[in-house]
Amino acid sequence: MLAQTRLQRSRTELCGLLKLATPIIIAQLANTAMGFVDTVMAGRVSPQDLAAVALGNSIWVPVFLLMTGILLATTPKVAQRFGAGTHEEIGPLVRQALWLALAVGVGAAVILWNAEIVLELMSVDPALIGPAMGYLRAVACGFPAVALYHVLRCYSDGLGHTRPSMVMGLLGLALNIPLNYIFIYGKLGLPAMGGVGCGWATGLVMTFMFLSMLWWVKWAPFYKASAIFSHFEWPQWPVLKRLLSVGLPIGISVFAESSIFAVIALLIGGLGATVVAGHQIALNFSSMVFMIPYSLGMAATVRVGQALGRGEPREARFAAGVSMAAALGYACFSASLMLLLREEIAQIYTPDTAVIAVATTLLVYTALFQFSDAIQVTAAGALRGYQDTRVTMILTLFAYWGIGLPVGYALGLTDLFGTPSGPSGLWQGLVVGLTCAGGMLAVRLASSARKRIRVAKMA
Repeated sequence: MLAQTRLQRSRTELCGLLKLATPIIIAQLANTAMGFVDTVMAGRVSPQDLAAVALGNSIWVPVFLLMTGILLATTPKVAQRFGAGTHEEIGPLVRQALWLALAVGVGAAVILWNAEIVLELMSVDPALIGPAMGYLRAVACGFPAVALYHVLRCYSDGLGHTRPSMVMGLLGLALNIPLNYIFIYGKLGLPAMGGVGCGWATGLVMTFMFLSMLWWVKWAPFYKASAIFSHFEWPQWPVLKRLLSVGLPIGISVFAESSIFAVIALLIGGLGATVVAGHQIALNFSSMVFMIPYSLGMAATVRVGQALGRGEPREARFAAGVSMAAALGYACFSASLMLLLREEIAQIYTPDTAVIAVATTLLVYTALFQFSDAIQVTAAGALRGYQDTRVTMILTLFAYWGIGLPVGYALGLTDLFGTPSGPSGLWQGLVVGLTCAGGMLAVRLASSARKRIRVAKMA
């Protein structure tokens, strides 16, 4: 009877998790597809335009992840207030989060606008710097708007209402294609801009998504109780400081994980075009597969945060456990898919047999870290629900940069452990780093959950 009750609880929690996560998954895949569309459409113009877009992406995507990671603090804070039924506290919090988004968005835009020095330090071909900067500056124009959009999205997600993010993602993707066509090829009386046109299309899509989300949140009855737009408030540093204390570690953690792949790409760059191409195939496919556990982690933030807001720490722990179990179940599927169909996956990207050989080897390591990646990303999401982000950041930085990268460098590019194994060694380092991150974050999550339950008993 107890086992049956536990099974019923697991089914109920899993259904609640998937109800939240499914729209997030669709939204994340739509956002990933926008980058794919930009790459394909720019590539049809010229190799130079494709290279400019690729270079621009290598700079603005990590900055974007840092920015949105900081703003993710909105989700657990809204979720806990919603779970506690204190709706009147949500409006003031979100108004301050919007001020933070405006500041962070403008700051990120300024960084992109002046990113030429980064391209020069990377020894980029001078002929590509101009188009890449044109692309980056066009994207930068949309950063303040997309920062504001992400706060409204996090607010809606925190309430357990994730469908708007799905709708906005799909609308953004649908709009991105015709805008790319207009700006790239010079339609409707506009000059042909090539790859730079992708940047203007992206910036306009970001602005459209913000305005659409603003309209939805302002007029949908579901959001009336929060009264976000009831009156105007100037920035309040104590509230902004609390948001930053949770959000900045999240942003740094996300940035650390994404940037380590960029560093590995740079280290592999000296090993030849075939190796770089094989690495890119494995990385691109693993990034798409990663969207599922990442979305489950975002849903776990909401489930844990709302349970804690209701004063149910045991339910919060249970929600965290179910989210990790769901992610591990998905990891079994994704790892099996990569191992069994790795050659077919590589052939989707290229007919070159040498590139396929490199990619299939690296896809084996991608399959291996599916399990540890699933654990670390869902544990990190649950820990955000506990608003336990500072230690999470430290553990993440240590796992990726203190363990994973040095081990990968030693295996791949030095003779410390025998003959250098090149890209395989670097990806083995990723497996080690992600495994360490998964183990440490799982232990930290268990500790945070026990602490909350102890505190509840003493209250």
